[in-house]
Amino acid sequence: MSWVYLILAGLFEIGWPIGLKMSQQADMRISGILVAVFFMGLSGLFLWLAQKQIPIGTSYAVWTGIGAAGTFIVGILFYGDPSSLGRYLGILLIIAGVVTLKLAH
Repeated sequence: MSWVYLILAGLFEIGWPIGLKMSQQADMRISGILVAVFFMGLSGLFLWLAQKQIPIGTSYAVWTGIGAAGTFIVGILFYGDPSSLGRYLGILLIIAGVVTLKLAH
C-alpha cells in the first residue's frame, strides 16, 4: 500500500506548480494559491504515509520524479512550454532513475 501512497503523493505533487501558475493571472491569484497549498498538503500527507515503509531517499526521489515528469507533461500540453528532443530525453532519464530506484528497493 505504501507504493500506492507514494504514487498518489507524486501525482498530487503536480497540482501545486499548476496552482502557482494559475495564480500568475491577477483574477486567479487567490484561488491559484489556494489550489497550490491544497495540493502541497495532500501530496505531503501521502508522502508521509509512504515513508512509513519506503526509505526516505527512495520515496523523496520517486515523489519528485513523478512530480517533475508530470509537471513537464502538463506544461507542454496546457501551458505552451517548449518541447524539444533534449527536454524529452531529460524527462526520460528522470523516469529511468525512478524506475531503477523502485526495482532496486
